[in-house]
Amino acid sequence: MSNKPIKIPGADHPITLQRNSSRVVVSVGGRIVADTRDAITMREASLPAVQYIPRKDVDMSLLQRTDHATYCPYKGDCAYYSIPSGGDRSVNAVWTYEAPYAAVAEIKDHLAFYPSRVDAIEAR
Repeated sequence: MSNKPIKIPGADHPITLQRNSSRVVVSVGGRIVADTRDAITMREASLPAVQYIPRKDVDMSLLQRTDHATYCPYKGDCAYYSIPSGGDRSVNAVWTYEAPYAAVAEIKDHLAFYPSRVDAIEAR
């Protein structure tokens, strides 16, 4: 049994998920790490919008799983990947909720990238 609190998005902490109609491309070290037309844009409370990219559209061979983990009471347990070609700046640059809570179940099998840890996240 877990002691982790579980919270439901609401008026005090809204979370919306919306399909992004643009092509989203993530690059690091001169290489395209992700390229999709199926991103999901998450808007959470006052945080900047985040693009969640389907795992199938990410070059997983460029990522390296790390032991880093965090927890969000709205989304669940979060796992991380580094992008070795990006050097020290790209350590834990990628996160994913592999078993997200029901309110955000749509982001299962998706990854997100910290903008400051990659060269670019472009919507084209």
